[in-house]
This record gives sequence, structure tokens and C-alpha cells, in this order.
Amino acid sequence: MSDSFIIAIDFGTAYSGYAFSVSPREAQTEPILKTWGKKYGFDTPKTPTCILFNEKEEFITFGYDAKMAYCKMGKTESQEKYFFENFKMSLYGTQLDRNMMIPAANGKSMNALKVFTAALRFLKEDALDTISAHTSGRQYIASDFTWVLTVPAIWDVAAKQFMREAATEAGIVTNESANRLVIALEPEAASVWSKKLPVDGFIADNQNKDTLEQAPGTQYIVVDCGGGTVDISVHEVLYGGALKQLHKACGNNMGGQTVDEKFKDFLKEIFLDDLWDEYEKSYPSELQRIMYDFTVVKQVDDDATILCPFNLAELARKRQNIDMYFKQVQGASWEDGEIKISREKMKSFFAESVGKITNNLREILKKGFEIQYILLVGGYASSDVLRRYITNQFTAQCKVLCPYRAQEAILKGAVMFGKTPEVVAIRKSAFTYGIDVWQIFDESIHKKEKKTSNNDGLWCRDIFRKLVEIGEDVGWDETREHIFHPVDANQTFVNFAFYRTERENPMYVDEWGLEAVGSVDVSMPLTERGRNRKIKLEIKFGSTEIQATVTDVDSKCTGRTNIDFMTKA
Repeated sequence: MSDSFIIAIDFGTAYSGYAFSVSPREAQTEPILKTWGKKYGFDTPKTPTCILFNEKEEFITFGYDAKMAYCKMGKTESQEKYFFENFKMSLYGTQLDRNMMIPAANGKSMNALKVFTAALRFLKEDALDTISAHTSGRQYIASDFTWVLTVPAIWDVAAKQFMREAATEAGIVTNESANRLVIALEPEAASVWSKKLPVDGFIADNQNKDTLEQAPGTQYIVVDCGGGTVDISVHEVLYGGALKQLHKACGNNMGGQTVDEKFKDFLKEIFLDDLWDEYEKSYPSELQRIMYDFTVVKQVDDDATILCPFNLAELARKRQNIDMYFKQVQGASWEDGEIKISREKMKSFFAESVGKITNNLREILKKGFEIQYILLVGGYASSDVLRRYITNQFTAQCKVLCPYRAQEAILKGAVMFGKTPEVVAIRKSAFTYGIDVWQIFDESIHKKEKKTSNNDGLWCRDIFRKLVEIGEDVGWDETREHIFHPVDANQTFVNFAFYRTERENPMYVDEWGLEAVGSVDVSMPLTERGRNRKIKLEIKFGSTEIQATVTDVDSKCTGRTNIDFMTKA
């Protein structure tokens, strides 16, 4: 099947979706998006990242169907089922292993890999069904396509590997066809799409008619404002239109979900801790409804009105008149079954998030780049409060742009990235990477406690051999080759242990700031040439994942892997 057949999945914290293209690579046709939620009165480019399992941990449904089904459940049924939302954030800043458990809305837990796999399997099967409907019923299978899966740029490599393993378990690719799955970084995908938008493709908050300049040398910041993370990258346009990353990805976990949590804390302040805890535990499905209502009203910079759920009101009335709860808080009032929240109080829910984003941007702008634009993308960028705040903070330094339908930028850009992954030509290495080697012992250089010996002499163990330095430019398809030799003439096996650090030149792998991140093994069965044998390490740092191949030159034995960055449970 043609390499131009692309399906891109944007698996977001709050919302997920997919886009596809069955047009030739050179065609300029716009990617097609599936829209969701029509039977509930919605028509959105993404569906809630919610998944529902029965009491036996068997998949029931995903997206709007899962959320609506859970919201309708009574207390007993909701306690039996497994309902997950915002579970993508369980991969952020966490030491991952394949047996990790994550909590459902009712506190019960399931294996994380099983949950992610089921979600990706649903999106895969739905995408194939949708494409068949768009192509006169022609039946497709997963192997007919190149798949693109988007992840935050600030995610640890272990989290990216976790998503690849879940995609493999879901049948998107097999181990043999792993190269048919491309991991795309969300801000890069958004940048690729936004770079081609015309003037009327951007929101004009200040009546400016600006577009993203494509002239070589143009520098801009991409701020991917998602539900969980805020992902920031800095790009420069090169000759020919490709992009160069100028600064390693940075950001925070202050996405739109942070605003939701501030609102929930405010409700807890209104109705008092013990009452709210009882409500949250007893009526988790009803809580989903009020939180969904809040995600709608928070998009607008204005006063907000939210219908109070029936059971929350009933629990409150049993203790005191509901009006009394609102006398102790500022910025909210009770009126005929509705909670009224002032504009200023609504803006206060955003304060921590927009403050952290602003600080990240100020740090980048201090670096001496010639930034001309700040590009806001992602679902959270649709918020008037966020967009206006960032514009007011930085409009004197550079132009702030936000595409219409900012939620779609990543999806559409991911399809383009799948067709032309070379569009991001140069990236910055986020860490210094190296391997653990032995060197001939030199008492003038090496620590005495590192001395070891074998039949071939005295050695210094635990030496950090640098492969790439933090902040170093690496080409998107660049493969670096290193030659090593065995330390023992009779050696029949070699293990390459990889380490990373934010330091530039550590001496030993057990120094402060170094972290073991994976290994590759290879057999060396032919020992006739002793230590004169060659071991070739080929490693690619410039793509979105780190790939290593180790070859024993004499026997041709090979170990090849995307380095395993997940811990062993």
C-alpha cells in the first residue's frame, strides 16, 4: 500500500481524535478529520479521552459514549464499573513500568498498559471503519497505513516508549512493522500545520491581519496548550521551508486540567470538605456532568452560570439552607438551582496556569533569540482568558497568533508530518547521552577504586563515553557510528548500557546526575581474533525516539532496539 496513506492519532489528556489522508504525498489536499458526538448534539473534531470497562475489566466504550454512559449510572453501578478520564497524565513525570496501575474515577485500579491499549485499539478500528465509509466501502487493514501518534515534546522517552508499546498491543503495528508507526511531537505537528495557514486562518483578537512568516530565518515559539501539559518549542524556518529546533522542549503540567481542578477546589470550599468528599465518593458519574459543563463555560472570558447537580443540592440541603454556603465565599452566588460565578473569580482559576506559562516564555525570550511570533495551539488555547493574557504580556515583544480551531492544528499537522518527517530537519538533544565502557587504567587520571583486571591487563570500569551532548544539534535522519572492541579476548557477549544526564562532561556513570536508561545486548560467538574484533554501534538521536543498533562485525550478530527506557517492575 502507498506510503502516502496516513492515519494520525492525537491522544490527548482531555480529548482525542484522528485525521487521515489517502491522497498522494505530493497532493496538497487537506487532511480529513472525523467529527464526534452528533447523537448528543455535539460536532467536535475530538472526543473526550474517557474509557469505560465493565466489572470484569472488559472494554465497553470510549469517548462521548463512555462519558454519557457513566454520567447516567446510579451509585451502585458506577461503583462497579471502571471509568477513566485524564489518564494520559499518569505517564507524566512518573517512573514507568509495564505493571503500573492507574486509578479509575471510583478509586478502583487497572493496569495502565491495558487501559491505553484498549483506547488506541478503539481509535484504530474506528479510523479504519471511517475511511472505508469515505472510500465507497473499500476495506482497509492497519498495515495499509503509516500511523502517526502524537505525544508531548516534554514527555520523558519512557512515556513515548510506553505509547509505542500500547500501539503495538492495540494492533496498530507489529514488532516487524514498527517503522510504520511514527511518534510525532505535538508542538512540532502544530507548527507544521500553522506554518501553511493564510491570514484568515488566525484569530484576530486585536484586529491584526498577521500570519506566520515563512521566510528563512523566521524564529517563533510554539506553545501547545493541552488539557494536561503545556508544551513549548522554539523553531526557525530554514531554506526550503524545513524547521530547525532552537531550544530543547520545555513546559509544565499546567494545562487546561489545572483550571478544572481550581474550579473543583472552589466547589469544595463552598460546600465544605466533608460534604464534598461524600458527594465525590457517592456520585462520581454526576460529578462528571458538572465538570463537563465547566469545560464549556471556561472558554469565555465572562461571568459563568452552572446548573447544580441534583444530589449535590440534596446533600447540602440536609445540613443547612443552600444560601448559607455562599455567604462564606466571594465570587459566587446561588440562584434558583444554579451556581453563579463572577468573571473575576473565573479568571482566578487560570492564574497559576497562565503565570507558569508566562514564566516559561520569559525564560526563552531571555536567551537572545530573535523571536517574531508566539504561536498558541491546542484545545486550551481556545480559552479567551489564556489567549488574551498571553497577548497582553508579550504583544510589545512579538506577535501572538492562534489558529481558528486551534484544537485541530496538531491532528492536521501530524498527517503532514507523517508524509514528510524531514520537515523538522534539526532537533536539539534534550540530554547528554553516553554508554558505560572500560578504558585501560591510568593512575594519573582514574580513581583507584575503579581499577579492575582480567587476562588482558588493568582496566578502569564505569567510564562514561559520551555519544551526544545536551543542546547539540542532531539531524532528523542522522545516524552516528562508533566502533568499540572487546575488553576480553574470549568475550562472547557484550552489553551496551546507556546513560543520560543534563551535565556536559561527566567522567563516570555512577556520578551525581546520571541515570541509567536502557541497554542493548549482542552475541559475539567468534573469538578467534581476540580483542582485535570490532563492535559497531549505530545510534540515531535526531528522530522523536532514540534507536540503537549494535553489530558484532565478525559474526554479523545484531542487537537492534528502540532503547528500553522503562524500568523493570
